[in-house]
Amino acid sequence: MAPWLQLLRPGDWTKNVFVLVPAVFWLSGEGRGFDLAEEFEVRFRPLIWAFVAFCLAASGTYCVNDALDAPKDRQHPVKRRRPVASGAVGVGAAMLVGYAMQGFALGLAWNTAGKVVGACVLAYLLLQLAYNVRLKRVPLVDVSVLSTGFCLRAAAGAAAMDVKVSIWLMLCVFFLTLFLGFTKRLCDLSAAENARAAGQQVDWKPRIGYETRDQMNWLLGVSGSLLVIVYLMYTLSSLAERLYGARAMGLALLTPLVMIAIHRFYRRANLGLSDAPLETLRTDRALLAAIAAYVIGTLLVLQWQPVETLLKGLLLR
Repeated sequence: MAPWLQLLRPGDWTKNVFVLVPAVFWLSGEGRGFDLAEEFEVRFRPLIWAFVAFCLAASGTYCVNDALDAPKDRQHPVKRRRPVASGAVGVGAAMLVGYAMQGFALGLAWNTAGKVVGACVLAYLLLQLAYNVRLKRVPLVDVSVLSTGFCLRAAAGAAAMDVKVSIWLMLCVFFLTLFLGFTKRLCDLSAAENARAAGQQVDWKPRIGYETRDQMNWLLGVSGSLLVIVYLMYTLSSLAERLYGARAMGLALLTPLVMIAIHRFYRRANLGLSDAPLETLRTDRALLAAIAAYVIGTLLVLQWQPVETLLKGLLLR
């Protein structure tokens, strides 16, 4: 059973937290003062089902991806330990389970979270199909497709709650996941280089467009910079001021924590360490501390009234 759990990657369900992000900002803005018990059936139950549907869809996609990539993964020093590449799970079985989970996820989303959420899941699955057939071989487009999948998660969460999604939120999600996608490419390149330096025979070659560290550093620099810029523009925008008032300035003051997290992800990729989110959080204490501080800071800024009073008294817009 362990190989199947590894194939389904339940630890990577943390990526689907983007489905829940609209709820955090709705509760801190337009949703303040609502009776949450009354809103549960209308907004939060569909949101939970949307989250579950994307977890199933993602696991199904992992099964299909690993089955298709198994021949190439066997040539990589780290990826060759994946269940399908190692032979612990058959290619046919992985494909069958993957497509079955995708179909179930689509039906679940459509019937429990609404047609718009179902359409988002369908768009996500079609995007993954296009990715496997062709787009994963096109530099920059491949990572952009994956980032669009995360934007669909955020859009699905907003649709499940029947609220509008902010363009700023979508841009932040896109550039964050674009950066993380490039860290994965750099991690693959670094791991192969480290293995060769240690004397191992490695036949794996990077995808076209990601052959050198110079290319990867440029892509990571651009995407990381755009993430920080868009985040700051959002926190200082008229929309953020209308929704959160002086609290928006508090979000802007959390920017250093965003930059610390970005650097820690880059550092791990540059060293060729694992790029799995759960393992990264488990092994990099500085990253975990930065993310925890950001989450706590965001909750305090958005939910604790004394912080808003302090910001109003200290800062000007």
